[in-house]
Amino acid sequence: MPSVVLAYSGGLDTSVAIRWIKEKYDLDVIAVTIDVGNERNMQEIADRATQIGAIKSMIVDGREDFVRYFVWPALQAGAIYEGQYPLATALARPLIARLLVEVARQEGAVAVAHGCTGKGNDQVRFDVSINTLAPDLKIIAPVREWSMTRDNEIAYAAEHNMPIKVSNASPYSVDQNLWGRSIECGILEDPWAEPPADVFAWTSDPDTMDALEPKYYEISFQNGIPVALNGEEMPGYVLIETLNSEAGKYGIGRIDHIENRLVGIKSREIYEAPAAVVLHTAHSALESLTLSREQIRFKETIASEYARLIYNGQWYSALHQDLAAYVQSTQRFVSGTVRVKLSRGRCQIVGRKSDHSLYDHGLATYDSGDQFDHNAALGFIKLWALPLSTQAQAQLLPSIGFEGNLLNTGEGKVQISTNPRSE
Repeated sequence: MPSVVLAYSGGLDTSVAIRWIKEKYDLDVIAVTIDVGNERNMQEIADRATQIGAIKSMIVDGREDFVRYFVWPALQAGAIYEGQYPLATALARPLIARLLVEVARQEGAVAVAHGCTGKGNDQVRFDVSINTLAPDLKIIAPVREWSMTRDNEIAYAAEHNMPIKVSNASPYSVDQNLWGRSIECGILEDPWAEPPADVFAWTSDPDTMDALEPKYYEISFQNGIPVALNGEEMPGYVLIETLNSEAGKYGIGRIDHIENRLVGIKSREIYEAPAAVVLHTAHSALESLTLSREQIRFKETIASEYARLIYNGQWYSALHQDLAAYVQSTQRFVSGTVRVKLSRGRCQIVGRKSDHSLYDHGLATYDSGDQFDHNAALGFIKLWALPLSTQAQAQLLPSIGFEGNLLNTGEGKVQISTNPRSE
């Protein structure tokens, strides 16, 4: 009998899907559980899949690939969606899609399946990635296709004696991996409501830690990639797990975001991303030391595009290859160490150093060692002002006049600040 490879989380939706796919499509189900730092008992989940009816269940450890090929490139790029979201869930989806396709090829499956709804972003990320990597494979999304409510799913599971512990106790929908934890639904759908304490699992409440002493960490980077913590080299996923734990104790990494979803709606999302916040902060500080002003300016544009590309499910695109090539070029000299201070709800940069630093003390100091040519500033200022003064003399001043802080255009008066104290 032909088979389908299902991305299996162990939850209600994908558990019900095992039986439902068999009934509707007459396909054997191969359940694949992928570990990207989900903090769950993977073997228990895999065993549950076979108990429900999967002909085979597999566990794939994707943590190293996730960090090396997805998280670190996004960190190097400075990719943060809409200036707030470090893209944890969005970064994991193309990896999961790739692994589903690989298993499908190994097992000779004719289709892949996932548990996405028809309302979120993940369906786009999965479908676009799978269609790009394996356009011949059929995509099945049971939750998107069926008309069952959660109560219907619970009844369906009970009717078929599925070994699933389900309840309606938690109103939240949660997704998590090494790079962050995403929480939505329930009271969070009211953008005026403050997130309740039970939303958070990785971060302590900053308002309850008056007695907690600040802590310092030195993060070493090589070509824009974190390689050591306090001088100790460690695998990427271990470094991230360590910072998630340590920064989380200080309440660092809480994000409350009104997000513009790819499908065209606004959504209120709560994120916990302690390690991501600390590492993005440290990486940016090191770039400020090792990149030129123009590199930093242009890279901000690239970072925004890179983040949108990830969020919109276009990881496997030619555009991504183009942007990634530029990002890698910018990271050639982003090597050094950044010292961060973790305190109540705050990650503060308190030191940075690099063998490739563009900071020249002799040029920067105001003390006796000052090597800056002050006389050169006069000519620079004259040339810098030349196009402005030329245009003003030729176009602005002859045709319009200043009346105090008002610019008289003849069609109305526009406020112009010529004296800061008058504002």
